[in-house]
Amino acid sequence: MLPQTLGFLAFVLYPLIAVVYYSFHKSNVLSGVTTYVGTKNYSQLLHDPATPSVARATALFCVGLVVINISLALLLALLLNQRLRGTTVFRTLFFSPVVVSLVAWTITWNFLLQNNGGVNALLHAVGIDGPNWLRGDDSALVSVVIVQVFKNVGLNMVLFLAALQGVPRSLLEAAEIDGAGAWRRFRSVILPMISPTTLLTTIVTISGSLQVFAQIQILTEGGPDNRTNVLVYFFYQQAFDNHDFGYGSAVAVVLFAIILVLTLIQWRLRKKWVFYES
Repeated sequence: MLPQTLGFLAFVLYPLIAVVYYSFHKSNVLSGVTTYVGTKNYSQLLHDPATPSVARATALFCVGLVVINISLALLLALLLNQRLRGTTVFRTLFFSPVVVSLVAWTITWNFLLQNNGGVNALLHAVGIDGPNWLRGDDSALVSVVIVQVFKNVGLNMVLFLAALQGVPRSLLEAAEIDGAGAWRRFRSVILPMISPTTLLTTIVTISGSLQVFAQIQILTEGGPDNRTNVLVYFFYQQAFDNHDFGYGSAVAVVLFAIILVLTLIQWRLRKKWVFYES
């Protein structure tokens, strides 16, 4: 256990403590002087004119990504759980983006979503004038969400598919004999039986949605007008573009606290809807 413990101390615990420490200081990059300023960085974040737009973009991105990803993954898993020919091919197709390089995937979509890119070329071919996807006030955030969903929906799909295949056939057959239709079997048998997997995918997807950086950096750089400037990218801007490591550390601590609180809330609520916790 020693290598694992040393790695955790060096690359997880120490950086976490250091970030909290720097969040209470101001650092002068040129002189190398670090000065204690108390909670000034947190106060600055609270009164920063960009904070409302960053908070709004973060919330919309998180909610949109989680709802679309989980719903689409479950729908695909239900379809691919049918005993039909060719389902193996579709499983591979839907999962393949997961193993593709994130940067390569995002750069490709960056070209496709340009004003004169492949998506608008296809729309133009059928007589539709597409918007400037990555620069439009309303379309930019939606575009980033869709790109991220296509990239990772296959992973949740595989998890749901494994859970669906673990649902006892005897329960479904008993429900069918009792007169339950397809929707009632799904709601009363399948959903409760796969609730542990739903909990796992929800926690992982929410946590991941709050840490998306490369897609924002490559596709929109937080624009237009901070509409896609989520909290993790705002932290990067402050710490590495503006070289304000104290302020950036305060943003990182707030982001860590948000992820921790959301995870704890979901973990506590599991007793209400995960079937083996009741």
